[in-house]
Amino acid sequence: MASSSAYAKTDGLEMYYEVHGEASARRPLVLLHGGVCTIGLSFGAVLSALAAARQVVAPELQGHGHTADTDRALTVPVLASDVVALLDELGIAQADLLGFSLGGLTALEVAVRHPDRVGRLVVASAPYRQDGFHPEIQDPASGSSRLPSPQDFQEMADAYAAVAPHPGHFQDLLAKCSAAAHTPLPWSADDLRGLRAPTLLVIGDRDFVRIEHAAEMRALIPDARLAVLPGTTHMALMRRTALLLPLLHEFLD
Repeated sequence: MASSSAYAKTDGLEMYYEVHGEASARRPLVLLHGGVCTIGLSFGAVLSALAAARQVVAPELQGHGHTADTDRALTVPVLASDVVALLDELGIAQADLLGFSLGGLTALEVAVRHPDRVGRLVVASAPYRQDGFHPEIQDPASGSSRLPSPQDFQEMADAYAAVAPHPGHFQDLLAKCSAAAHTPLPWSADDLRGLRAPTLLVIGDRDFVRIEHAAEMRALIPDARLAVLPGTTHMALMRRTALLLPLLHEFLD
């Protein structure tokens, strides 16, 4: 499988991105990773299978992985504008988007604000309102089994340290992502009703996102499907390949 990496300049940011697979007549698939994660940490289990039959473009968002942070606020609209700028840089008029967690919020923002740029949309483990989260995940001291484990945090820290331009800034990234997670989300029910892209919503039954909220999103989005993976936490979702890959292949194909 062919792969390459490069940097694109987007509004004062030098965004790292990878390209996997061969260009074809099919729309490219853009993968948008979770908060405090890298491409590999979010998508390592599924990337090669997804790139087997289409070209996959995977950026690392502001402050994540190889992409250095800037003094810009880390907000969903800012991250989405970077993704659109990357599509412009690569000459991609329209792509399918698969976003996980923070990447899911970013993908949803692109689809709402730039509908012509999105063919099909996969939003994994992301709500459209702040109350879509289970209350306990907003409190790191709650001890909820839904929250990342110490091992999960160690994996995130190790992945960051391995590739970040400034490896000592991991706690700064955690703080920025935590602030972003507590910022009100920028959409209304009417925004979801206006989505034009066929949409697949995916959550785990032990996810950050309430199942009832995901069902509400499915009802609002005109051409939407919802999959709830059993026995699945937020951090495990993108690794449940036996369940997830058939859903993705069937939907994206």
